[in-house]
Amino acid sequence: MATILRDWSYRYQWLYDAIAGLAALSVGGEVRFRQLALQGLTIHPETKVLDLCCGSGQATQILVQFSQNVTGLDASPLSLKRAQQNVTQAQYVEAFAENMPFPDACFDLVHTSTALHEMEPSQLQQILKEVYRVLKPEGIFTLVDFHAPNNWVFWPGLSLFLLLFETETAWQLLKTDLTKLLEETGFKVCKQNFYAGGSLQVLQVKR
Repeated sequence: MATILRDWSYRYQWLYDAIAGLAALSVGGEVRFRQLALQGLTIHPETKVLDLCCGSGQATQILVQFSQNVTGLDASPLSLKRAQQNVTQAQYVEAFAENMPFPDACFDLVHTSTALHEMEPSQLQQILKEVYRVLKPEGIFTLVDFHAPNNWVFWPGLSLFLLLFETETAWQLLKTDLTKLLEETGFKVCKQNFYAGGSLQVLQVKR
């Protein structure tokens, strides 16, 4: 279930930004939230980076500060239009994450931020296979997304957020062992960190 607020948040950039900013307060603010999945990574100007499900370019804006070779992919024309306006330094591709129009082994780093919870289980499995395919050997896939809190204090806030702005797939992700799913795809888990009482997980895995 999701409310009209979800539709509005995608339709109106100012509302999405306000919601994202409020949600990010639990980890120290929007900028820190967008950097969580990149902590500890070495990104050079020539590093070939894919910002998967880039939305309006919030994380892309961080990535272009490190690499001169960033591509944002999203299935929403409206989001990509906003991304192109917000972050002109990146290239953009309109496509579905489960069927990416890229050759095998072409990216050094694939990043995605709070997007996998939007996917049905079958989609999620296919997306992970696609990420594995487009990554170079030893390439890194890094992501941040929801996780079932290990501190009960964070359950009410997360539950309210999911009820207002997300669909059933977000609840399904809370029950999903994402680490196991990544390992079954062929990835080697390098790092897993939890934030906001465990309600956010950051994973860095290697192809």
